[in-house]
Parts: sequence; C-alpha cells; structure tokens
Amino acid sequence: MSSYGTQQVAELLGVSVDTVRRWCDEGRLPTTRDDGGRRLVEGRDLAAYLSEQTPPYAVESGELHSARNRFTGIVTRVERDGVAAVVEIHAPPHRLVSLLTREAVDELDLQPGDLATASVKSTNVTVEVPRP
Repeated sequence: MSSYGTQQVAELLGVSVDTVRRWCDEGRLPTTRDDGGRRLVEGRDLAAYLSEQTPPYAVESGELHSARNRFTGIVTRVERDGVAAVVEIHAPPHRLVSLLTREAVDELDLQPGDLATASVKSTNVTVEVPRP
C-alpha cells in the first residue's frame, strides 16, 4: 500500500504543507507516523478524501459536452507564430499546454489573464507510477 509524506500530499493537492498539517490535525486526513515521527497519509485515505471533495470550478455553460476531463483556469501564456499557437492554462494543481492553430487562438482572442477551459478527450492515455 502507498503512503505519502505531508510534502508529497501538499504537492499533489496544490496546497501548502501547513494546510496539509492543519487538515491532519483537524482529522480531515487520517495519518500515521513512521519510525522517525514523520506523518504519513495512506494512499487509500488520500483517495477517499479526494473523492469526497467538491468538483473543481467549472464555467457554467448551457451546452452539453461529452468531455469529462475539463480544467478551468487562467491563461498564463499565448505564443503565436505563422500557423500555430501555444496556449498555457494554469488550473491548479494542473498546468495544461495546448498546441492550436493560430486561427483558432485569434478567433477566441485568447490573452494572458483570460478565463478558459481546457477540454481533454483522448483515445490514448498512458499511466505511469514511480519505481519502487
């Protein structure tokens, strides 16, 4: 079974280590201690905590869509060249980078600071885990 230190949990959730410690002290995240006294959060407990949380912010839309992986955040970078453009969206704890046509970016008039939603729909998804 996987277990994570408070620093890892903070990085995974996009919050500070102090916030994780506070959640542990409040009982929101159950912890154990290793031989050195370090707090550990069991992977199952972390998964249960995450599944109980409210979903991330999403822009209200009257449109129906099939994409389930939607990340709403702030545009932090827009780079255009002759044909292509790169758009970066910061949707904590994620940073998404998309390669689009310049025409699409111009039509959307995307600028740093704009609110945007990245919709991710793919037939190929790879999953990686750290080596033991």
